[in-house]
Parts: sequence; C-alpha cells; structure tokens
Amino acid sequence: MAFVQLADGELHYQIDGPVDAPVLVLSNSLGTDLHMWDVQMPAFTEHFRVLRFDTRGHGQSLVTPGPYSIEQLGRDVLALLDALHIERAHFCGLSMGGLIGQWLGINAGERLNKLIVCNTAAKIGDPTVWNPRIETVLRDGPAAMVALRDASIARWFTSDFAAANPAAAKHITDMLAATSPQGYAANCAAVRDADFREQLGSITVPLLVIAGSEDAVTPPAGSHFIQQQVRGAEYAEFYAAHLSNVQAGAEFSDRVLAFLHAH
Repeated sequence: MAFVQLADGELHYQIDGPVDAPVLVLSNSLGTDLHMWDVQMPAFTEHFRVLRFDTRGHGQSLVTPGPYSIEQLGRDVLALLDALHIERAHFCGLSMGGLIGQWLGINAGERLNKLIVCNTAAKIGDPTVWNPRIETVLRDGPAAMVALRDASIARWFTSDFAAANPAAAKHITDMLAATSPQGYAANCAAVRDADFREQLGSITVPLLVIAGSEDAVTPPAGSHFIQQQVRGAEYAEFYAAHLSNVQAGAEFSDRVLAFLHAH
C-alpha cells in the first residue's frame, strides 16, 4: 500500500503499468475510491503508467476538517506528482474528478499533456442540492452513507445495466457506504462551490469531454458547454448514467486510448 505525505496527512495512491510508459492519472468521483477505475486497468496499463489515488476524504486517504475546495484537491494532485517526480502527465477525472481536471487545466496546464473530463460540468448543482445532503450526512453519519448508497444505484447506472450487472453495481456503490461521512460532506462542499464557467476558455491542453446520455446528475448539456468553451476540444457520449466508465466499459476505454494516442 502506497502513501504520499502531504502537509496535513497521507494521500493513498496506486501505480501500475510499465515503468517507462507515459503517466496517466485517474481521479475518482464523489463517494468512490481509486477502485472505480478497475474495469479500465487492463486496457490502460498496456499503454500507460497508471497512477490512481483516493481523493482527500475518500478511501484510505487523509480525512481533514472541511469544507474542502476543488483548488485544495487540485493542489493535492500536484503534490502527488511532485512527490513521485512526475513532471507531466495525462489526467482523466470523472464527476468531482472532472472538476479537479478543469482546475488543473486552468491553473496548471504546464503539468498536463492531455486532459479528459467525464460526466462533469463547469458547475454541478447548487446549494439547494448540496446543503441538505451535507447536513444529513454530518447529522446521521454512517447511516446516511448507507442510505446514499441505496439511492445512488439509480443515479450512477441505468436500470437495465444495474439489473444485468448487480455485482458490478454493488462493487461501486459499496464504496459510497464505506466513505467517511466527514470526508464526504467536505467534498460535497467543494463540488457545491466550484464554478469554472468563466475560466474554461483558458484551457489550452488537448481536451476530451465524455458524457453519459442518461446522466441525470451531470447531463450532456453541461459537457457540451465545456467542449464549446475550450478551443479544439473533442466530445464523446455513451449510453450510460453517471458512471460512464463503468457502464460503457471497453467502449469508454477505447475512446480514451484513441484520444491519448492521437497526434
């Protein structure tokens, strides 16, 4: 098990793939951990040194008092790259991970080769969505996380996928129930407060935006908006709800690889 020491605690990460290959960083969604990318690993590690990490407040990484900000989470990524002596990397983030990717593209583009943001938006929801969730989680603790897990299946997967792949759905949703309530609430605040609508135009690294056609959390309109703001950005859409990497599986992996290999 590998950890990097940050100023205020340890960030958990895992690195796989050929030592001499280009680095691809994968960033998890709110309420999951680095294993949300397990389905991609066989394909990605054929071509890349894949660096996954548990975002602060998730998995085995540090849980510090909230609220967090997307800038704080982005700086954690830069600290991870610095600690591992990685000058530049590709970055792929989904949902909250996609917000972190946008922040990096805007503020640290010199550290990125190519950027992929999935099932995300320049602004996700508003305080009327996030504040009640934060209050409930902080009040009810682990019981609230279990309730969120049970409700998340319908948000994260289409009903036909969840019915046909119950083990895959359970593997992901169990991550939510295991997430620290304090860490989850602190990250909800980071998502609530992020708004990159006015800054997207400053992203100059090659960008691929991926959406799920059935995603009610971050609908395709938000992905189209990102693509339209960033010169030369590419767009892909799969039949999927919020976790398109899991639901679209190999199709998702193939599209990411095609983008990363293109000159």
